[in-house]
Amino acid sequence: MTETVPPLLPAPAAAPEHPTSGRLLARAAFLTAVLTLAGALLGLLRDQAFAHVFGADTDTDAFLVAWTVPEVAATLLIEDGLAFVLVPAFSLALVARGRQPGPDPVRALVAATLPRLMLALAAGAAVLIAAAPAVVAVLAPGLPATGLAVDCTRLTATCVFSFGLTGYCSAALRGHGRFLAPASIYVAYNVGIIGLLLLLGGAWGVRAAAAGVALGGVLMVVIQVPALWRSWRQREAALAVPEPRRAPAGQAPRALRLALVAPVVVFALSRQTQVLIERFLAAPLPAGAISHLNYAQKVAQMPMVLSLMLCTVTFPVIARALAAGDTERARRRVESDLIVAGTIVLLGASVVVACAPEIIQVLFQRGAFTLHDTDATADVMRVYALGLLGQTLVGVLARSYFSEARPLWYPACAMLAGLAATAVAGALAVPVWGAPGIAAANALGITLTALALLWGSGRRRTALSVRWVGGQLARLVVAGCAATAACRWGAGLTSSPLPALIVGSVLAVVAFTVTARLLRVREFCLLFRPVTRKLWHAR
Repeated sequence: MTETVPPLLPAPAAAPEHPTSGRLLARAAFLTAVLTLAGALLGLLRDQAFAHVFGADTDTDAFLVAWTVPEVAATLLIEDGLAFVLVPAFSLALVARGRQPGPDPVRALVAATLPRLMLALAAGAAVLIAAAPAVVAVLAPGLPATGLAVDCTRLTATCVFSFGLTGYCSAALRGHGRFLAPASIYVAYNVGIIGLLLLLGGAWGVRAAAAGVALGGVLMVVIQVPALWRSWRQREAALAVPEPRRAPAGQAPRALRLALVAPVVVFALSRQTQVLIERFLAAPLPAGAISHLNYAQKVAQMPMVLSLMLCTVTFPVIARALAAGDTERARRRVESDLIVAGTIVLLGASVVVACAPEIIQVLFQRGAFTLHDTDATADVMRVYALGLLGQTLVGVLARSYFSEARPLWYPACAMLAGLAATAVAGALAVPVWGAPGIAAANALGITLTALALLWGSGRRRTALSVRWVGGQLARLVVAGCAATAACRWGAGLTSSPLPALIVGSVLAVVAFTVTARLLRVREFCLLFRPVTRKLWHAR
């Protein structure tokens, strides 16, 4: 039965126009795609530089244990947790501003939440710095380079404060329909890491990369502050509102009450805990295992990152639609996002599976990164790729769940169930298959979570057509299998890795396109409609 819980604010007669509707939404999606791709490419360059300088040994394993801190912080404070709370909160405030005169609810929301958040983030960073030895002992018991891991953890712990401010600025900007600065944050972040890695890597070792994390976090905030200030100043000038009153002490906005925040935090932490489980299981394996898992995961997740860039733009649109009571618009948007994201990630996954050795060889095999490291990383990456569709579906569906700005524990419970499956399967698989077994457990757990979220999405206010979405995704999986076979065949035509990767990728795109069109994947065909129209008018 579909849930009928009313929204926190009464629905108006007509939904207000969102600042990113129509052409502006397409432009925002394009700019976000370009900057997301730039950030992802810089991330690959960062990993290439790291692999070239340090390879894969006990020192890199020690750094990657400390790398867990920014990974968890990014998920909780930038990508999932804080964004799932704040984007709907800002959307509700913007809708409320259009309904009633008086002080700007957006400014009131900031005044009520930002000072407390900054204090909490500073306290969290301080505690983590002090408890770094205990954190390392829990994350990777038996790690040889424990002292080095502690030093790196203390440096990366500063990102708790900087990432929190980054996530807050990103949510505020996206809620106002501003996407350029938030999409640039990972460009700034990776520039900071690469810069210190190249400047100080020889003198500081892997500590230089940890210091780069701290610097990159600061740059993420700096790059957004001017855009946020201009956005608020322009809004004040347009609305000509009086100076807002501060929210009474101790009074939190309805959209940020604890009942709403708790399930979001549990979901985000549970999702990131998958990485912690992987590194915990990999710690007793031979030296370099954690590094191989990390390199494989970073490269394999590239298609997922690109597939979710659209959802970054449409998340505020869905939140605004639900805040205004337009559930039909929100439903159509989520269904379209699921198929488009599934298309992108499955096409990318087909290339990853078919050309894993060639990809790793082109990206990393130089300097201290040997042929043995290439083979080990490629084996793990192929298995990781089996869970990419599940990762993408979880990302899209989680945004649709939490855009309703009301307490929802179902996504957190689904994520905990998938996490339990990952832990059990990983413990059973590691003695038999080693690092590839950990990757297989990850793919299993996240796929089960995705299926649970998809099933539950048909029982909500937006009530997705689960059967139709599932049918479209099944057709895309068939297209992905055809693309994988074509890509592997094309890659086998030459022994040189770069030409093999290029030929295989081209054949994968052709095979995927033809198969998807033959299977009549509706959303996939719609992807080509704007391009076809532009080519026709250009004649």
